[in-house]
Amino acid sequence: MDFPHLHLVSFDICPFVQRSLITLNYKAAPYELTRIDLADPPDWFRERSPLGKVPILIVNGDTVLFESAVINEYIDAVTPPERLPPEPLERARARAWIEYLSEQTFAQYRWMTAADEDAFERAAHEAARGLERLERQMAGDRTLAGVEFSLVDATLAPLLMRYALLTHEDSPWDPESFPRLAARWQWLEAMDAVRDSVPADFSQRLATYLDGQTGTAPRQLAAALRDG
Repeated sequence: MDFPHLHLVSFDICPFVQRSLITLNYKAAPYELTRIDLADPPDWFRERSPLGKVPILIVNGDTVLFESAVINEYIDAVTPPERLPPEPLERARARAWIEYLSEQTFAQYRWMTAADEDAFERAAHEAARGLERLERQMAGDRTLAGVEFSLVDATLAPLLMRYALLTHEDSPWDPESFPRLAARWQWLEAMDAVRDSVPADFSQRLATYLDGQTGTAPRQLAAALRDG
């Protein structure tokens, strides 16, 4: 059976797209990549993306998969060995924590785009609570902190990459406060699959994106990216 043609449609700074790129890279799966401007998407994308969001994965030119968790499970299934646990209960737990990390990604975005100082502080507090729960859970939990790379790691890496880049005195992220997460990020950031999942000028592109948003947080975080 021939390997399917995989065409990933992307936005260059989207953490959900990055999850699928990490998975494709780690599994050494051949793929085609198209980056679009989400502010002005092409008509063919509007027609093919049921939710109007990235990523979508076009398989063999006709079948469209959407939602990064679904895309990653498909990639994982066609490129053995799979990086989800084989046991039904543990597989379900991994999926549940992937969903949890999606919520933490949205919490991070709310922090990154907060309109004023009060919203910035509230969003930082919300994001920190999510990280605290994750830090506690990682103690002895092989689903989150196994010795091998998993689809949970593909979901965690974009979150931690952005926190590592967005240094700010009011950041919810502090490596000393989250030693297990910091150690996991140190392991993940050394992987080619993670490094190659974003453009070489990712920090600049993220700063440019934040410059296009209004409010306190985008202004301060874009400046922090440039200063860093």
